[in-house]
Amino acid sequence: MKQKINIAIDGYSSCGKSTIAKAVAKELNYVYIDTGAMYRAMALYALQHGFIHANGTVDTAGLEKALDLVLINFKYNFDLGFIETFLNGQNVEKEIRSLQVSNHVSKISDVKAVRVKLVKLQKRMAESGGVVMDGRDIGTVVLPNAELKFFMTADSKVRAQRRYEELKSMGVETTLEEVLNNVNSRDEYDTTRANDPLKRADDAVVIDNTHLTIEEQFQFVMSQVMKKIGSLEHIS
Repeated sequence: MKQKINIAIDGYSSCGKSTIAKAVAKELNYVYIDTGAMYRAMALYALQHGFIHANGTVDTAGLEKALDLVLINFKYNFDLGFIETFLNGQNVEKEIRSLQVSNHVSKISDVKAVRVKLVKLQKRMAESGGVVMDGRDIGTVVLPNAELKFFMTADSKVRAQRRYEELKSMGVETTLEEVLNNVNSRDEYDTTRANDPLKRADDAVVIDNTHLTIEEQFQFVMSQVMKKIGSLEHIS
Protein backbone atom coordinates (compact mmCIF):
# COMPACT_ATOMS: atom_id res chain seq x y z
CA MET A 1 0.00 0.00 0.00
CA LYS A 2 1.58 3.27 -1.10
CA GLN A 3 1.72 6.16 1.34
CA LYS A 4 -1.20 8.54 1.00
CA ILE A 5 -0.35 12.21 0.61
CA ASN A 6 -2.33 15.42 0.25
CA ILE A 7 -2.15 17.20 -3.11
CA ALA A 8 -2.96 20.91 -3.41
CA ILE A 9 -3.81 22.41 -6.82
CA ASP A 10 -4.19 26.19 -7.07
CA GLY A 11 -4.50 28.50 -10.02
CA TYR A 12 -6.51 30.99 -12.02
CA SER A 13 -10.15 30.53 -13.00
CA SER A 14 -10.93 28.23 -15.94
CA CYS A 15 -7.46 26.68 -15.90
CA GLY A 16 -8.79 23.15 -15.75
CA LYS A 17 -7.80 22.61 -12.12
CA SER A 18 -10.87 20.52 -11.37
CA THR A 19 -10.47 18.37 -14.49
CA ILE A 20 -6.91 17.38 -13.53
CA ALA A 21 -7.71 17.08 -9.82
CA LYS A 22 -10.60 14.70 -10.51
CA ALA A 23 -8.50 12.55 -12.86
CA VAL A 24 -5.62 12.32 -10.39
CA ALA A 25 -7.93 11.52 -7.47
CA LYS A 26 -9.60 8.77 -9.50
CA GLU A 27 -6.26 7.29 -10.55
CA LEU A 28 -4.98 7.23 -6.96
CA ASN A 29 -8.32 6.32 -5.38
CA TYR A 30 -8.08 9.53 -3.34
CA VAL A 31 -10.86 11.86 -2.20
CA TYR A 32 -11.42 14.85 -4.51
CA ILE A 33 -12.55 18.13 -2.93
CA ASP A 34 -13.65 21.01 -5.17
CA THR A 35 -13.31 24.07 -2.92
CA GLY A 36 -14.40 26.33 -5.78
CA ALA A 37 -17.74 24.54 -5.80
CA MET A 38 -18.10 25.30 -2.09
CA TYR A 39 -17.64 29.03 -2.68
CA ARG A 40 -19.94 28.86 -5.69
CA ALA A 41 -22.61 27.21 -3.53
CA MET A 42 -22.21 29.99 -1.00
CA ALA A 43 -22.57 32.58 -3.77
CA LEU A 44 -25.72 30.83 -5.00
CA TYR A 45 -27.13 30.89 -1.47
CA ALA A 46 -26.37 34.62 -1.22
CA LEU A 47 -28.12 35.27 -4.55
CA GLN A 48 -31.16 33.21 -3.56
CA HIS A 49 -31.58 34.97 -0.22
CA GLY A 50 -30.96 38.55 -1.32
CA PHE A 51 -27.52 39.02 0.22
CA ILE A 52 -26.19 40.24 -3.13
CA HIS A 53 -27.80 43.52 -4.16
CA ALA A 54 -28.78 44.55 -7.69
CA ASN A 55 -25.69 46.78 -7.91
CA GLY A 56 -23.45 43.83 -7.08
CA THR A 57 -22.58 44.78 -3.51
CA VAL A 58 -22.76 42.15 -0.77
CA ASP A 59 -24.76 42.41 2.44
CA THR A 60 -21.82 41.08 4.45
CA ALA A 61 -23.47 41.44 7.86
CA GLY A 62 -26.62 39.65 6.76
CA LEU A 63 -24.68 36.84 5.12
CA GLU A 64 -22.50 36.36 8.20
CA LYS A 65 -25.58 35.95 10.40
CA ALA A 66 -26.97 33.29 8.05
CA LEU A 67 -23.82 31.17 7.79
CA ASP A 68 -24.96 28.66 10.40
CA LEU A 69 -27.98 27.93 8.17
CA VAL A 70 -25.80 26.90 5.23
CA LEU A 71 -24.86 23.25 4.74
CA ILE A 72 -22.61 22.33 1.79
CA ASN A 73 -21.65 18.75 1.04
CA PHE A 74 -20.70 16.46 -1.84
CA LYS A 75 -22.23 13.20 -3.02
CA TYR A 76 -20.89 10.78 -5.60
CA ASN A 77 -23.27 10.13 -8.49
CA PHE A 78 -22.59 6.49 -9.37
CA ASP A 79 -24.69 6.68 -12.54
CA LEU A 80 -22.82 9.68 -13.95
CA GLY A 81 -19.48 8.86 -12.37
CA PHE A 82 -18.67 12.17 -10.68
CA ILE A 83 -19.18 14.13 -7.47
CA GLU A 84 -22.06 16.61 -7.26
CA THR A 85 -22.49 19.60 -4.96
CA PHE A 86 -25.44 19.87 -2.58
CA LEU A 87 -26.64 23.04 -0.86
CA ASN A 88 -28.93 22.45 2.11
CA GLY A 89 -29.93 19.08 0.72
CA GLN A 90 -30.53 20.27 -2.85
CA ASN A 91 -28.41 19.23 -5.84
CA VAL A 92 -27.03 22.53 -7.20
CA GLU A 93 -24.24 21.21 -9.44
CA LYS A 94 -25.69 22.86 -12.57
CA GLU A 95 -26.82 26.09 -10.90
CA ILE A 96 -23.40 26.87 -9.38
CA ARG A 97 -21.72 26.69 -12.81
CA SER A 98 -23.85 29.52 -14.23
CA LEU A 99 -22.28 32.80 -15.37
CA GLN A 100 -24.42 34.65 -12.82
CA VAL A 101 -22.76 32.76 -9.98
CA SER A 102 -19.35 33.17 -11.64
CA ASN A 103 -19.87 36.95 -11.69
CA HIS A 104 -20.34 37.05 -7.90
CA VAL A 105 -18.31 34.20 -6.45
CA SER A 106 -15.08 36.21 -6.04
CA LYS A 107 -16.83 38.82 -3.88
CA ILE A 108 -18.44 36.14 -1.73
CA SER A 109 -15.13 34.33 -1.32
CA ASP A 110 -13.61 37.59 -0.04
CA VAL A 111 -16.01 37.73 2.93
CA LYS A 112 -13.80 36.81 5.87
CA ALA A 113 -16.48 34.91 7.81
CA VAL A 114 -17.25 32.80 4.73
CA ARG A 115 -13.57 31.93 4.29
CA VAL A 116 -13.17 31.04 7.96
CA LYS A 117 -16.16 28.69 7.81
CA LEU A 118 -15.12 26.94 4.60
CA VAL A 119 -11.37 26.78 5.31
CA LYS A 120 -12.08 25.11 8.65
CA LEU A 121 -14.25 22.53 6.88
CA GLN A 122 -11.65 21.96 4.14
CA LYS A 123 -8.86 21.42 6.66
CA ARG A 124 -11.01 18.86 8.48
CA MET A 125 -11.66 17.00 5.21
CA ALA A 126 -7.94 16.54 4.63
CA GLU A 127 -6.89 15.48 8.13
CA SER A 128 -6.50 11.79 7.23
CA GLY A 129 -4.55 12.39 4.00
CA GLY A 130 -5.30 10.93 0.59
CA VAL A 131 -6.97 14.12 -0.63
CA VAL A 132 -6.69 16.05 -3.89
CA MET A 133 -7.99 19.57 -3.30
CA ASP A 134 -8.15 22.43 -5.78
CA GLY A 135 -8.90 26.11 -5.37
CA ARG A 136 -7.22 29.49 -4.93
CA ASP A 137 -5.53 29.26 -1.51
CA ILE A 138 -5.03 25.55 -0.93
CA GLY A 139 -1.23 25.46 -0.93
CA THR A 140 -0.88 28.76 0.91
CA VAL A 141 -3.70 28.68 3.49
CA VAL A 142 -5.79 25.51 3.60
CA LEU A 143 -3.06 22.87 3.22
CA PRO A 144 0.27 24.69 3.66
CA ASN A 145 1.85 21.38 4.68
CA ALA A 146 0.56 19.40 1.69
CA GLU A 147 3.23 17.02 0.45
CA LEU A 148 2.75 18.15 -3.15
CA LYS A 149 1.52 21.46 -4.56
CA PHE A 150 0.77 22.64 -8.08
CA PHE A 151 -0.03 26.10 -9.44
CA MET A 152 -1.87 26.17 -12.77
CA THR A 153 -2.00 29.07 -15.19
CA ALA A 154 -2.80 29.74 -18.86
CA ASP A 155 -3.41 32.61 -21.25
CA SER A 156 -6.67 34.37 -20.35
CA LYS A 157 -8.06 34.16 -23.90
CA VAL A 158 -7.43 30.42 -24.00
CA ARG A 159 -9.11 30.02 -20.61
CA ALA A 160 -12.10 32.07 -21.75
CA GLN A 161 -12.50 29.94 -24.88
CA ARG A 162 -12.43 26.75 -22.82
CA ARG A 163 -14.97 28.13 -20.36
CA TYR A 164 -17.21 29.40 -23.17
CA GLU A 165 -17.29 25.95 -24.79
CA GLU A 166 -18.04 24.34 -21.42
CA LEU A 167 -20.97 26.70 -20.81
CA LYS A 168 -22.33 26.09 -24.30
CA SER A 169 -22.22 22.33 -23.71
CA MET A 170 -24.31 22.93 -20.57
CA GLY A 171 -26.89 24.93 -22.54
CA VAL A 172 -25.91 28.26 -20.96
CA GLU A 173 -26.56 31.27 -23.20
CA THR A 174 -23.59 33.66 -23.22
CA THR A 175 -20.95 35.18 -25.48
CA LEU A 176 -17.19 34.71 -25.63
CA GLU A 177 -16.75 38.40 -24.81
CA GLU A 178 -18.82 38.05 -21.64
CA VAL A 179 -16.82 35.04 -20.53
CA LEU A 180 -13.48 36.76 -21.23
CA ASN A 181 -14.58 39.79 -19.21
CA ASN A 182 -15.57 37.47 -16.38
CA VAL A 183 -12.20 35.67 -16.49
CA ASN A 184 -10.26 38.95 -16.44
CA SER A 185 -12.32 40.48 -13.65
CA ARG A 186 -11.99 37.33 -11.53
CA ASP A 187 -8.23 37.30 -12.05
CA GLU A 188 -8.01 40.90 -10.87
CA TYR A 189 -10.26 40.33 -7.87
CA ASP A 190 -8.73 36.99 -6.83
CA THR A 191 -5.16 38.28 -6.87
CA THR A 192 -5.87 41.57 -5.05
CA ARG A 193 -8.53 40.61 -2.49
CA ALA A 194 -7.77 41.37 1.15
CA ASN A 195 -8.41 37.87 2.47
CA ASP A 196 -6.16 35.02 1.26
CA PRO A 197 -5.48 36.29 -2.28
CA LEU A 198 -4.54 33.91 -5.08
CA LYS A 199 -0.77 33.44 -5.19
CA ARG A 200 1.68 30.65 -5.85
CA ALA A 201 3.08 28.82 -2.84
CA ASP A 202 6.87 28.98 -2.80
CA ASP A 203 7.15 25.19 -3.13
CA ALA A 204 4.45 24.77 -5.80
CA VAL A 205 5.19 23.25 -9.21
CA VAL A 206 3.98 25.67 -11.92
CA ILE A 207 2.01 24.27 -14.86
CA ASP A 208 1.29 26.64 -17.77
CA ASN A 209 -1.23 24.62 -19.76
CA THR A 210 -1.88 27.17 -22.52
CA HIS A 211 -0.57 24.70 -25.09
CA LEU A 212 -0.93 21.42 -23.18
CA THR A 213 -3.58 18.78 -23.67
CA ILE A 214 -5.44 17.35 -20.67
CA GLU A 215 -3.57 14.05 -21.13
CA GLU A 216 -0.18 15.82 -21.12
CA GLN A 217 -1.10 17.67 -17.93
CA PHE A 218 -2.33 14.47 -16.30
CA GLN A 219 0.82 12.54 -17.17
CA PHE A 220 3.04 15.33 -15.83
CA VAL A 221 1.13 15.61 -12.55
CA MET A 222 1.10 11.84 -12.06
CA SER A 223 4.85 11.66 -12.67
CA GLN A 224 5.38 14.24 -9.93
CA VAL A 225 3.00 12.38 -7.61
CA MET A 226 4.76 9.04 -8.08
CA LYS A 227 8.14 10.69 -7.55
CA LYS A 228 6.97 12.32 -4.32
CA ILE A 229 5.36 9.14 -2.94
CA GLY A 230 8.46 7.16 -3.85
CA SER A 231 10.75 9.62 -2.07
CA LEU A 232 8.61 9.59 1.08
CA GLU A 233 8.48 5.80 1.16
CA HIS A 234 12.27 5.68 0.77
CA ILE A 235 12.66 8.00 3.76
CA SER A 236 10.26 5.98 5.89
